[in-house]
Amino acid sequence: MLKVTGLKVAYGGIQAVKGASFEVHEGELVSLIGANGAGKSTTLKAVTGLQPVAAGDIEFLGKSIKGQGAWDLVKQGLVMVPEGRGTFTRMTITENLQMGAFIRNDKEIDDDIEKVFAIFPRLKERRNQLAGTMSGGEQQMLAMGRALMTRPKVLLLDEPSMGLSPIMVDKIFEVVNDIHGRGVTVMLVEQNASRALQLATRGYVMDSGEITMTGDGKTLLNDPKVRAAYLGE
Repeated sequence: MLKVTGLKVAYGGIQAVKGASFEVHEGELVSLIGANGAGKSTTLKAVTGLQPVAAGDIEFLGKSIKGQGAWDLVKQGLVMVPEGRGTFTRMTITENLQMGAFIRNDKEIDDDIEKVFAIFPRLKERRNQLAGTMSGGEQQMLAMGRALMTRPKVLLLDEPSMGLSPIMVDKIFEVVNDIHGRGVTVMLVEQNASRALQLATRGYVMDSGEITMTGDGKTLLNDPKVRAAYLGE
């Protein structure tokens, strides 16, 4: 569904991504792991049209999307939950979810809001609360729910567990697994390598802007190099 070939991204004279290539197939949960500053978030920004691409190509559903804006890609089904969540803080939970359905004009929006509430019962309890008054973990749930309202073909999650309490981290990974179990194709970018690889169908390791390793999730999780570099062993 998503194929990235030879991706290069630069900030001024600094090359942040140096020829990365990877694929996401239908029904997979693919994890991209790496240390802080490895280029993971920059890669997702390039894929979703938020950062210019210096070289390489990005294909979605068999067609090149390089250079297209994020607003066009969301309509095609490529949707990202950004690092930092990006909720509309002065809107209620329900209004945030309705904004996720902004590109839609069908009659099933209210039904889909209820489906999001079934995944995130805490959001239903507080549906009329302003997003800006919620905890970080609750805002992360809201950002993920808002993305689901677009009915994504591929959902990209950028560091969903960052800055959350251990209990909330457990909840977020539980929800990611649930979303994938409902048939959504997911690409997960995470510094929490252990948790990300436990869920992954396949994984990629990024180091200094390059993909250095790839394999199924369990193989990478048990690889001595990965465990030494990212799991503190």
